Amino acid sequence: MNVLVTGAKGFVGKNLVANLKNIRDGKDRTTGLDSNLNIFEYDLDTDQTLLETYCESADFVFHLAGVNRPKEQSEFMSGNYGFTSTLLATLKKHGNTCPVMLSSSTQAMLDNPYGHSKKAGEDLLFSYSKETGAKVLVYRFPNIFGKWCRPNYNSAVATFCNNIVHDMPITVNDRNVNMTLVYIDDVVSELIRALQGRETREGDYCRVSVEHRITLGEIVDLIYHFKASREERSIPDLSDPFTKKLYATYLSYLPMDHFSYPLKMNKDMRGSFTEIIRTPDRGQFSVNISKPGITKGNHWHNTKNEKFLVVTGEGAVRFRKIDEEKVYEYHVSGEHLEVVDIPTGYTHNIENLGDTDMVIFIWASEPFNPEKPDTYSLEV
Repeated sequence: MNVLVTGAKGFVGKNLVANLKNIRDGKDRTTGLDSNLNIFEYDLDTDQTLLETYCESADFVFHLAGVNRPKEQSEFMSGNYGFTSTLLATLKKHGNTCPVMLSSSTQAMLDNPYGHSKKAGEDLLFSYSKETGAKVLVYRFPNIFGKWCRPNYNSAVATFCNNIVHDMPITVNDRNVNMTLVYIDDVVSELIRALQGRETREGDYCRVSVEHRITLGEIVDLIYHFKASREERSIPDLSDPFTKKLYATYLSYLPMDHFSYPLKMNKDMRGSFTEIIRTPDRGQFSVNISKPGITKGNHWHNTKNEKFLVVTGEGAVRFRKIDEEKVYEYHVSGEHLEVVDIPTGYTHNIENLGDTDMVIFIWASEPFNPEKPDTYSLEV
């Protein structure tokens, strides 16, 4: 199948092309789409004569090219209507009635130059369909967010993510403005379904089925929370689909020299203990390093429970019910990974039996709270 993508270097185009290449190269076999794809990428810097070649042999057209922040308002019409006219005329010249998808906007319903140009492009495509019988798919996208979106251009989410992560100011005129957004991965998934003839339709138009509605203020608060999460060693609530997608978007704007961040290592002669992640509802994740011959623990908990996983070295985890004398022992080793649960009501310790450092991953059911540690010393 020959697939033409106009605006291939733009935000949506770049994401779509990357995923089409994954399918073509056999890296993504989840879509059910045949990997026999030829992807024709067309953008502003493409040799214009190639449009003839592409339009002659295309089996599907993703028309994503458009203008949304021109220097002159007249460029709205030339970019959003004019090139659409050229594209359709070229397809018609070659008698090619393959399906054509158009990237329009919800602003096509508004009385402004950008909206007028988008509506003109839609009307042109519908007329082309009536004249030629070609299948057309017009998507009126709301605000799209995700990786690779250009900041300080026409996306509030991209601008907020970029500016906040770079300690630059942002402007929020009204926190209560309601926004409807679609995530780039959901857009790409919908477009790939459209390529398979399985688009989501509502009347004459097509749409992305997964939308998110949230206020501008809530978006800003989440992004500032993401920024603070490094210092707090926290992870946002990723059970919320929008938060998960926004967090992924935020991370894509990190400067390349700021991908890493330091942790506080609590060191002593026995080794070290370092918190990695704290969450209010999924507990705390830490790494513990013990020197040879060192025993740590000898305490018990009422409610807090833990999981130990030795990834390097070897040792023994020992348990005793606080009102009994019998000791239970589990041998643990980085050579044979297994998780040891630490139930409540058992005093416990872990001893390094090897001659090298023992590295232990520890999950606890709640972050450590010095005001209510739920930890009571008692020898095993």
